[in-house]
Amino acid sequence: MNEIDNKFNKLIQKLGKFSVEDIYINIKANYFKVHPDTRKSLQNFLNQFDYWGILDEENQNFEQIMLKSKMIKENLDKFKWLYDNLEDYRSKKLLYGILNNFYSYDFKTLSEVRETNFKDYFDVDVIKTNRDDVFVDLGAFTGDTIIDYISTYGENYKKIYAFEMTDSSFAYLKENTANYNNIEYIKKAIGDENEIIYIKENEAGTSANKIDVNGDKEIEMVTLDSYINDDITVIKMDIEGAEQKALMGAKNHIIKNHPKLLISVYHNNEDLYKIPMMIKEMDPSYKFYLRYHGGNIYPTEITLIAI
Repeated sequence: MNEIDNKFNKLIQKLGKFSVEDIYINIKANYFKVHPDTRKSLQNFLNQFDYWGILDEENQNFEQIMLKSKMIKENLDKFKWLYDNLEDYRSKKLLYGILNNFYSYDFKTLSEVRETNFKDYFDVDVIKTNRDDVFVDLGAFTGDTIIDYISTYGENYKKIYAFEMTDSSFAYLKENTANYNNIEYIKKAIGDENEIIYIKENEAGTSANKIDVNGDKEIEMVTLDSYINDDITVIKMDIEGAEQKALMGAKNHIIKNHPKLLISVYHNNEDLYKIPMMIKEMDPSYKFYLRYHGGNIYPTEITLIAI
């Protein structure tokens, strides 16, 4: 058992002895140990997005901390399951860093686990490609991931499907990747049903636009299984909290094709453990890695690699 195994297990055991209220009180106390300037930056960041709850100390609104406390207490067994199912030390240290940040605002471990040797999603030690690859980019935004994919592996693919639901981003996507071959652009949302849904725009930027019943822009949503007949070898998902639904809509491809899955797992308080459990239920042969490209204050830009 290594140092991180010991730290993770001790943290799980400690949290297991506390009630939700105990965890809430302790996290809140740890929060107020953080420098006021950092707390202000953290509040501003969290409150830009409808992902994790409100944090507003001026108005005594600590919803984000309470939701986090409940999530931790009710899912310690799932965090332990995920830890035991991660394939390498880097992944395990990252998971410890995330959980310890949630509880004690551990900025040091998050800083240590941030990846700097490869582009988002494409760890070349883990992700291999070939000329038969069919790469599906869900949440293609302005083409940044496609460009990273090609710059990392070269034009070594059969086809790319690029899904993006926001008009302005879709235009930039086509413009920025116009010089590359065999890309099909699809201006649709992706999910677990074929239906008409609505987009809710986020003032923080178009990359944070999300599917919401209270949105004001209508768009067609499709499932990956219904839209693509080709065998798929790689799927990337960064769709602002709709990843679980998109995963269900790709279930047949996952079972049949066993594609490499590169999934953002930080857009709510459960994706981190829920999505790998969903994948494992669909296909028990998948192996899991976690990689990190976020900052050291709050854990975002967490990628699950499932192979």
